Formats: sequence, C-alpha cells, structure tokens
Amino acid sequence: MIPSRKEVQDARERVRSYVHNTPVITSRLIDELSGAEIYFKCENFQKMGAFKMRGAVNAILQLDTEERKKGVVTHSSGNFAQALSLASKNLDVKAHIVMPSNATLVKKNAVEGYDGIITESKPTLKAREEEANRIVNTTGGTFLHPSNNTNVILGQGTAAMEFLEEVPDLAFIFTPVGGGGLIAGTAMAAHYFGDNCQTIGGEPMQADDAYRSMLSGTIETNDTAITIADGLRTNLGDKNFPIIKKYVSEIIRVEEHEIIAAMKLLWERLKIVVEPSSAVPFAALLKEKNRFRGKKIGIIISGGNVDLSTLAF
Repeated sequence: MIPSRKEVQDARERVRSYVHNTPVITSRLIDELSGAEIYFKCENFQKMGAFKMRGAVNAILQLDTEERKKGVVTHSSGNFAQALSLASKNLDVKAHIVMPSNATLVKKNAVEGYDGIITESKPTLKAREEEANRIVNTTGGTFLHPSNNTNVILGQGTAAMEFLEEVPDLAFIFTPVGGGGLIAGTAMAAHYFGDNCQTIGGEPMQADDAYRSMLSGTIETNDTAITIADGLRTNLGDKNFPIIKKYVSEIIRVEEHEIIAAMKLLWERLKIVVEPSSAVPFAALLKEKNRFRGKKIGIIISGGNVDLSTLAF
C-alpha cells in the first residue's frame, strides 16, 4: 500500500529535530550551461554526509521501547551503514551492521566511529542477507533494509518536503536511482506537496535496472553493475517499486563519462564535495537539457562521502 499524504507529513515532523535542514544553493553559470533555473538540495551536508540519515532516524523512531532495547540490524557497505550507526548512537540503540569483506577501510572506520557493531560477510548479497538473518535470530533485533522499508522511504522523502517548502514552484525534482528509497520518497512528496511537480530519476547506463523495470512493469536486476556511481549498484524492492511506478515520470540513463563530467562541474562550480552517485541526476539533466530549457528544476545532491584516493578526475 502506498503511504498517505499524512504519513509523509508525519515523517517530516518526526525527524525534524534529528536531521539538518540542508541548504539549497544555485549557480548562475550552471543555469547558463543548462538553459534552466536549477536549485540544488545539498544532502551532502546532512549528518554523516548523505540523505540516508533521514530514513534511518525515521525507522528507528517508529520502533517501540522493547524493539529499541534489542537493537537494529542491516547489511550495507556504504552510506546506510553509516546512517544507521549514527542514528542508533544518537537514539541510544545498538546497531549491528553486516559489511562485505571488500568494503573499504574508510567506510568501516566511519561505521565504527559511530559505534556500529560490524560483522563481516562474503561480498555477495546472499551472504550479507544470511549473516543479517543470523544476527536477527540471535539478538531479536529489527532488520531495517536500506531502501525497501516503508519507514525508511518516508524518511528519505523528507528531503524533498524541505526542498518544496523553500522552493515551492519547482516543475521537476531530479534524484539518483539506486535501491529506490530516495526516488520513491521524493516522488510521494512531490505528488502530495508540489504544484504539478514531476519526479525524474537519473541512472547509470551500466546499472539500468530501474529504467528496465519501468518499461517491463516488474522488478528487473543487473547481471553486472560496473559503474563509478557505487551507491547505485543496488536493485529496487517490492515496497518502493509500486510508488515509483505510480509517481515517477521517467528515468534518464547516463554514460560513465557523462557522470564524471557532471561531477567535475559540480566540484568546480558549486565548490562542494559531491560523490559520483549524486552527480548522476545532474548528468541526466544535462544530457536532455533541450527538453527542460527555461524550467525551474530541483536536483537532490544525495551525498558527499567520497574516498579522495580514488577520485575519477
């Protein structure tokens, strides 16, 4: 069932005091390059550096006292691992994080810095899921999926709600598409609180499962997902896909060189640290800029957690 307007609004009020109301910035040069009026919602300035803090906080706040005592469990090698760890620390809840053995040391250190309890698994989705299930069975903790959980999705949608409160007349909001939590939450917020505001996703050509899912009407997967946008290598789920099918207007695919060029432009012109996944919706806009000329457009910069030793430029 797709959440109601009230549920989206309640999530906004619930997380308000636990997350940053992140800034919205503009660039005259980028407007000139794109031919549109563009506003960037900077979730790279969110606590732990990404929008995923919102979903983690909202999901934990929905647990009862007994559930909180037993802790939470997830499997993630990236931003949700950090988000759930920090949200749990702030709310005095134990967080068990299953991370693949090939996760970078930078990410593991960040999780441990937020007091997340790391369990390593083999670097396959099956192994991660099995290890997470084992911990749930052992601890009685609540499993929270990084993107396919209704309360996580509702939390992610609060970024778009803030965006529309500050810039209420956006014609479009662009987001990246990975596991589907951000775009689903954004699409609901745009539908309920925007003024004819459409949601558009950007997706790497090398991991275009969401694009194909929209065409087929069923959840597609990727045989391989070799893309610089490491946060977008995951698949949609049964909780977010119905929302995406109903409320997302389209998904635009971009090539790797287009992602890198967009990322470089954001670093150079906005003077901010942007991770590759965050550059994907901007790359999508630039690719199709003639279609959006003269429009008022919002882009959610989803995060800024980059390993500076592996920059693409």
